[in-house]
Amino acid sequence: MPKCKLDASFCLLAQCEPGKKKTDYYDTVTTGFVLECRNSGGKTYYLRYQNEHGRQCTHKIAAYSDITFDKARKEAQRLRSQVVLGGDPAAQRTEKRAIPSYAVLAGQHLDYARTYQKNPANTERIIRLHLVPRWGKLRLDEITQPAIAKWLAEKQGEGLAPATVEKIRVLFNRSFELALRWNMPGVVKNPVKGIPRKPINNARDRFLSAAEAKRLITAVEASNNPQLKHIVALLLLTGARVSELLKAEWRHVDLDKRQWLIPTSKTGRARHVPLSASAIEILRAVPRFDKCTYVLPNPETRKPFVSIKHGWQTARKAALLPDLRIHDLRHSAASFMINAGIDLFAVGRVLGHADHKSTMRYSHLANDTLLAAVEAGARKMAI
Repeated sequence: MPKCKLDASFCLLAQCEPGKKKTDYYDTVTTGFVLECRNSGGKTYYLRYQNEHGRQCTHKIAAYSDITFDKARKEAQRLRSQVVLGGDPAAQRTEKRAIPSYAVLAGQHLDYARTYQKNPANTERIIRLHLVPRWGKLRLDEITQPAIAKWLAEKQGEGLAPATVEKIRVLFNRSFELALRWNMPGVVKNPVKGIPRKPINNARDRFLSAAEAKRLITAVEASNNPQLKHIVALLLLTGARVSELLKAEWRHVDLDKRQWLIPTSKTGRARHVPLSASAIEILRAVPRFDKCTYVLPNPETRKPFVSIKHGWQTARKAALLPDLRIHDLRHSAASFMINAGIDLFAVGRVLGHADHKSTMRYSHLANDTLLAAVEAGARKMAI
């Protein structure tokens, strides 16, 4: 264990002693600063020290060829200061190496999502297309809030819809919430939390008038899809989502109680949809298929329709409603109820809204009802 004052000249000329695999030269100035010379010709700077438990530890500073002597000495002095103050550089490096990359977290996030999401494909797509390409190679402790905020702003500048950017933000936030729950190394706080959500106004107000609804009903009556007329009519009469109706089963429909149970919805909660007399009449008229549990199946497969896009597009074109989306039937059902004087709370219950904010988008439609209320008040006051 040769000891000497290490300097640039000594380290340049130092070699492994003959007959040995390696020789360690210990500096007499900085305690624990070592130049290791190997018989292969390679050289490496190290700091050797005892940790607080009395265990001998070795911390690699750098290969001789990768750093100048002055920088190696300064790093050795810095590390030695940590040791004197009770630090353990080797342990810190080990902990650092144990911190996984975001790609590892993303994989675990997706595996977890598959255990409870009905359709994890959306989660997988956002992780694969947006999150992993940018953050996958970084350790979790290297991902900072300013970098995320800047990246999200750039995403919106790339032409992505605000709603899409918000989905990316929410999913990234979910990743770090899971990391905190799972106590993953390197995550002491959620770097996404606190990044302000950009205001999104993507609500589309397209409601059918009574005349447009009649044109649409006439068009679907002539459709090559014999179930389309029942599907469209029931969407207008119940305000249900199209996926809920296409997957509806007879065991959840009680014609006597005039109720339809939707066991799982977009909100994750079961709900009962009241059935009007008109809806009951349609349900009694729909064809039933032997050993088929679905209310409105594809007559050929006896399974729920994968898509009704072609029949829908043909019908809306015939009805002169080219801009109408099938989801607009849900909005139209709400508008017809509100304009009939039904309060927003009741409409929200029928539609299965998780909170009142979703229903408030229809508040302006209640103007006629509100106007009638103030007129009635004025008449009573006789002013």
